[in-house]
Amino acid sequence: MKSDQQVALITGASRGIGKAIAKALGEAGYYVAGTATGKTGMDAIKELLSEYKIKGSAFILDVADPASVERLGEELKSADLSPTILVNNAGITRDNLLLRMKDEEWYDVINTNLNSIYRLTKLCLRGMTKARSGRIINITSVVASSGNAGQCNYSAAKAGIIGFTRSLAREVGSRGITVNAVAPGFIETDMTHGLSEVQQKALLEQIALNRFGDVNEIASVVVFLASAGACYITGETINVNGGMYMG
Repeated sequence: MKSDQQVALITGASRGIGKAIAKALGEAGYYVAGTATGKTGMDAIKELLSEYKIKGSAFILDVADPASVERLGEELKSADLSPTILVNNAGITRDNLLLRMKDEEWYDVINTNLNSIYRLTKLCLRGMTKARSGRIINITSVVASSGNAGQCNYSAAKAGIIGFTRSLAREVGSRGITVNAVAPGFIETDMTHGLSEVQQKALLEQIALNRFGDVNEIASVVVFLASAGACYITGETINVNGGMYMG
């Protein structure tokens, strides 16, 4: 792609927060390269791009598989796409109390949610360094700071992302690359819709704004961090949780 249009690579872009981020960045003028784990998700990204007339492409990617990440790199190179915006959004949960947690529940979450950040960032960093410009935006979680029973694996991975963000920001700042994290609280998704009225009420009592967040409220923060207006912000974690946790 020969153009001055910046390329934004977004993992987990087929639904939820990732889909909202892809739409918002596309509408802000970026070329969107969205990934999903399978053909159904890839088709959903293509449908989004078509519906909103966003320039972009969809790719199949398993962020937990180094070979899949390597293939994505080759596909991006073949398409002449060099991302200067990277949004590490893909993630999973495998909730369980630690005493009952199986090894695979621990390793799957660490590999998908944390190791993937290492892989995808390394994939994009050389091009950003060459361009002397880049934005790396990592989606973490409120539970990285607050903790949550039954989510030792998820909390550990998300807290690791914050440490990664700060350290990398120090490494690459002199190259014009910023590295930041966004920590959503409870956001309106299929998961929150599936909660009982009692469960929702208990959660809302913890949130100062007394409502769940909207995916677009996360996306708008990502668009800001990707913009020129955020060029002097790096190594930060922006909490978007409605006052559920103030740290």
